[in-house]
Amino acid sequence: MSPFTGSASRTDEWQHLRVERADGVVTVTLDRPEKLNALTFGAYADLRDLLAELSRERSARALVLAGEGRGFCSGGDVEEIIGATLELDTAELLDFNRMTGQVVRAVREAPFPVVAAVHGAAAGAGAVLALAADFRVADPSARFSYLFTRVGLSGGDMGAAYLLPRVVGLGHATRILMLGSAVEAAEAERIGLISQLTAPGEADSAAGLLARRLADGPALAHAQTKALLTAELGMPLPAALELDASTQALLMNSADYAEFHASFTEKRRPRWQGR
Repeated sequence: MSPFTGSASRTDEWQHLRVERADGVVTVTLDRPEKLNALTFGAYADLRDLLAELSRERSARALVLAGEGRGFCSGGDVEEIIGATLELDTAELLDFNRMTGQVVRAVREAPFPVVAAVHGAAAGAGAVLALAADFRVADPSARFSYLFTRVGLSGGDMGAAYLLPRVVGLGHATRILMLGSAVEAAEAERIGLISQLTAPGEADSAAGLLARRLADGPALAHAQTKALLTAELGMPLPAALELDASTQALLMNSADYAEFHASFTEKRRPRWQGR
């Protein structure tokens, strides 16, 4: 755990999420199956705050984001979000939309890999949460729907217009965000929206195995790789190469780098320490 965790203590219970911890792997489950795990104001806030807390603690080495029941997440709750926002003024609406963006930023900036386990509907904000993850493990029932234009809003919600072209290319992203049509699992795999397509009903278990593999690996190397992937999206090549060089110089002073050499010499598996 980092010695600079801030003044807040760990939250023992999250009201809008189910959180399980197992030796460095944190599984976060959206748990409103009767509503297809539709998000509320509280669920957004919990996700934002949980990710910040885990990032401060440095105890998580990988995180799985999953949905209970028939689907991953159907997006914002029609009554508790969409209906409620009709009563808000512009300043309040800006606060809300900034909060949803903070969730995506927290996923991207978390110093550990995030694996989305997707089955059934991943719609609206749910589709963006999956998009923000580092890996999307999905079974054949998965459907990704970026529905924002279909409710009269910009398709670029929650960073979708930034992230999606970088995952699937501008042409596919334009079609998906403009039309709001569902992208079925087979097409999602073809265009690169899915990292791993599993057998039916196996997305959660496959995501767990991937998270376990990541958690058992060199956590510091994973964190820096993720940080560079995010930071270098907006950099020219010379700046990116300089950042790469600085990062590698620092990591070459790490205990994990020395441990690899020792394990190679001694013909054994590395014992990664994450420092």
